Amino acid sequence: MESSVNNIQKGQPAPEQYSRGLAGTLHPLTLVTSEIVGIFEKQGFSVATGPELEDEYHNFDALNVPKDHPARDMQDTFFIKDRPGFVLRTHTSPVQIRYMENHTAPFAIIVPGKVFRNESTDATHEMQFHQIEGLVVGEGITVEHLKGILLGFFRELFGEGTEIRLRPSFFPFVEPGFEVDVKVGEKWLEVCGAGMVHPNVFKSVGYDSEKVTGFAFGMGLDRLANVKFGFPDVRLAYQGDLRFNQF
Repeated sequence: MESSVNNIQKGQPAPEQYSRGLAGTLHPLTLVTSEIVGIFEKQGFSVATGPELEDEYHNFDALNVPKDHPARDMQDTFFIKDRPGFVLRTHTSPVQIRYMENHTAPFAIIVPGKVFRNESTDATHEMQFHQIEGLVVGEGITVEHLKGILLGFFRELFGEGTEIRLRPSFFPFVEPGFEVDVKVGEKWLEVCGAGMVHPNVFKSVGYDSEKVTGFAFGMGLDRLANVKFGFPDVRLAYQGDLRFNQF
């Protein structure tokens, strides 16, 4: 596997079975997405989706992202020239808002999808990539539930001995917020942001934060595919080279 991926980087010709078009497999991002969705569905989650062209209210305002937040700068977000007030969504979190506007608690959803950031590309960053978002809302939901769900998920994805740790962090739509690290081999890798849903987010959808609580988490599918399959550059996933579909 490693040698084939390295061949892509070196520009070497494709093996004969690829050039003849006889081999057909799913893209690694599709494989990882399908596996992750399956794991969460076994934990009782349902899949929700939403538009990639999003209005600023659902992408920012309803998620407690203030007008002066750096994410709302032109340098970080793709604004639509002929559609004032619309952006290419910068995360899958707007689906949280759209789902809560039309559903009552309790529920547990995951949201896989493509997102867009106006940033330079390198081995670990792309201007388009894929996320999967999770949201659980109900009575008595705590950080303990969050950690239990994530620990069970990562152990099924990476193996029973997988460890996780939560570090304090800040995201405007959760309080408290955490960075979630996973220990793969001897290394700790930052793979997920998470936290308890901020009361202002519940207020924006008409939920009473005195009656319900919830947690949310989000992770990059490209990053998880990178960890699982070991390809060295996320840009390889978007270059259309059939040799990448080898896993």
